[in-house]
Amino acid sequence: MTSSIAAIHVAKKQLGLDDDTYRAKLARITGKQSAKDMTESEREKVLTTFRNEGFRPAPATRRADGRRRLSGKYAKKLQALWIAAWNLGIVRERDDTALLAFVKRQTGVDHTRFLAYADDANRAIEALKSWMRREAGVSYGNTNGYDWLAPDGAKVAWAQWKILTPGASVMVRKGFDEQVVKIIGKTMLHEVSAANWQRVMNDFGERIRRDKAARK
Repeated sequence: MTSSIAAIHVAKKQLGLDDDTYRAKLARITGKQSAKDMTESEREKVLTTFRNEGFRPAPATRRADGRRRLSGKYAKKLQALWIAAWNLGIVRERDDTALLAFVKRQTGVDHTRFLAYADDANRAIEALKSWMRREAGVSYGNTNGYDWLAPDGAKVAWAQWKILTPGASVMVRKGFDEQVVKIIGKTMLHEVSAANWQRVMNDFGERIRRDKAARK
């Protein structure tokens, strides 16, 4: 799905158009009832009409560092996965521009704010998870019977620890628990919050990148 098609569907929802009204409006503007059948210039004509009728794309917000914050229903999930992949050492560029390029390759959609459909978003999400599973051994969908491994953050942190300490065993976890306690102060892994797992991932990520740099 191109970004203009996605934007048209977002406009349809924002303007509260039912299917019949939506198709009639498209036909009146371009003579075609489906955005997929239109040329790019016809889609832009539709978007211009929708903007004149009150459609407002989601505004770009900025983070504390001044960079634009990604917007869209699936942006937060995709960004979290991308940062996890960066902390695993399999993504070279943490910047959102690299993430958007990945999303475009997987879905054909130019920006996370245009990801209006779950099918499109899931292609990018599952591609990222498959990459981390294949390249870094992240056990998405499998806790191996250990409750503390249920959160995605725990899965990523454990995969990071196996990178840092080859041969580590989930049954023994030698050194892992001690490091988690040192970073966040929690002694029971099943009590670690998502935010604290992120702290652990960030700490381990720095070590992984440092080790990779030292090997070059």
